[in-house]
Amino acid sequence: MIELRLGVADLANLRFALSPLWEVTASIRVLKAPAEHQLHRRWVRSAAERLRGMDLRLLFDLVPVPTDGLPAFLAPPPATSMPDLATELAAMRRLDPERFRSGLDMLPATPAIEAFGADLDAGAERLAGMVERYWEAALAPWWPRIRTLCERDLLHRSRLLAEGGAQRLFADLAAPVSWDREGVLRIDSPFSVSESLDGRGLLLVPTVFGGDRIFSLTAAPWQPTVRYPPRGLGLLWQAAAPQAAGALAGVVGPTRAGLLAALGEPASTTDLADRCGLSMGGVSQQLGLLHAAGLVTRHRVGRRVLYARTMAAEALLHAGGERLPRSGGGY
Repeated sequence: MIELRLGVADLANLRFALSPLWEVTASIRVLKAPAEHQLHRRWVRSAAERLRGMDLRLLFDLVPVPTDGLPAFLAPPPATSMPDLATELAAMRRLDPERFRSGLDMLPATPAIEAFGADLDAGAERLAGMVERYWEAALAPWWPRIRTLCERDLLHRSRLLAEGGAQRLFADLAAPVSWDREGVLRIDSPFSVSESLDGRGLLLVPTVFGGDRIFSLTAAPWQPTVRYPPRGLGLLWQAAAPQAAGALAGVVGPTRAGLLAALGEPASTTDLADRCGLSMGGVSQQLGLLHAAGLVTRHRVGRRVLYARTMAAEALLHAGGERLPRSGGGY
């Protein structure tokens, strides 16, 4: 059991944030044990294909499965609420070498980890480069969808905090988490931790790849952090509802609405032509218009260029008919 004692100053310093870098770390756990994460099987198939042939040994060695603990330097708690990956990688690069050293010491030795430890500056740069390559191939095309889900969750949590304070916020957070009137946050865990936060506050970070597990970090110098599954997670990989695309067709036209609906999974021009029964030239032209309007992004993975929906497109499709549940099922 993990017990975190929060005082008035901690509650006054309660924050919410997203973390692309943490999703990198958590998603590697999913790829290394896909049978334990059936919710993400669609993403696993897609990501595994795109990562084939990449040398990511160091990154994967740093994320052990089973996971008794993770080096904090892999994803330092973000200082801002909506950082991008570059911002978080910059924060990681600035860490004191001792932070890297203590994190490496908790892991079993491998050739890649030993090489990291032999030259920490070069190792940190090598790790950051691997994260960037991994992100672009495995997560960037999906990030608008992931971020949209997490932002909706943060809006929900903020409303709960405003309406009912910490008691209501934590009561709705996740099954392994409970809160008592004495100011103690309890997290069901195989680890035994009892700690007062002493005014450092608490950072809450939704994570789509964490599974049912709650991940917590209380070590200085970082703000204590709890990472939890967002509400509506069971709907993350669902394609857009047909009625959503139909409603959107009246605004952007049926061809472009159909292409946005078909981008439930990032795809190439060839993929989309097959899915939608359109010519390659027609798809390319329409994607150019959607890209100019900020509704799709382009991602180069090897020799392929993949298109994915942006957050604006996700919002349009949701507004057209798809609905998330009001309370926390679907973990």
